[in-house]
Amino acid sequence: MQQIFNFLIRNKNNILFLLLLALSVFLTIQTHSFHKSRFISSANVVTGGVYNWANNFQTYMHLDEYNERLIEENKELRNILTNLNVSDTAIAKNYQDSTSFSRDYFFRSAQVINNNFSKVDNYLTINKGENDSIEPEFGVVTSQGIIGIVDRVNNNFSRVISILNSRSKINAQLSKTNHFGSLVWNGENPNVVQLIDVPRQAPIKEGDTIITGGKSLIFPKGLPIGSIKDFSLDPTQSYYTININLFNDMTNIGYVYIIENMNREEIESLNEPDE
Repeated sequence: MQQIFNFLIRNKNNILFLLLLALSVFLTIQTHSFHKSRFISSANVVTGGVYNWANNFQTYMHLDEYNERLIEENKELRNILTNLNVSDTAIAKNYQDSTSFSRDYFFRSAQVINNNFSKVDNYLTINKGENDSIEPEFGVVTSQGIIGIVDRVNNNFSRVISILNSRSKINAQLSKTNHFGSLVWNGENPNVVQLIDVPRQAPIKEGDTIITGGKSLIFPKGLPIGSIKDFSLDPTQSYYTININLFNDMTNIGYVYIIENMNREEIESLNEPDE
């Protein structure tokens, strides 16, 4: 202990200088918006690089599992292609000229390099950003279900608001009917989310599938979310609160797809006020 005190006394001037320098940098960042934005951007790049390095090792350890998922997804895609009625004239024409397909949504792949699921407000980090044409309000999914929505991007990385986040509120519906509600999370079990505001007239039973409702500009209709675990009426006896077992294991997300709505700007232009 005496040696520590002696060290501090011998270097008191240098220590005081470093403390004052750190304080001045902190005050500069806090009081000048330009410096603050540059600092945050630089910090995000460094953090993203660290996450990327750590995730490369973790990905290597789970290669067998990720390959198994890709094989399963390829099997499903082959089944879809096989069952298409290619004798139909319109479909056959589209096969000859693939550019004639109407593409309402464009999918990009990405890798999750950081994933939180133990907090009330959880986020993921993916290794794609502005350089890959990623923007806020893009949806993020896997072949098994939805993951969240992009909310912040820099050059090479993006932050995603997980569906395990108190800010997340996504339109979802029963797969067998058009009854819909809002998908939220109560902060308890990372494998179970809640669908609220579903009217009591809706025919509900355990095991039914919940899908995206398609009433937003982020996710197309029909993407899988999970299956009904149990349900109850709210205190007013007017709406159901439904607990949903997620198809995705939110504690183990490796690769994802980022969804861009190609018609977003055109649709949003209809809601602009008249001049």
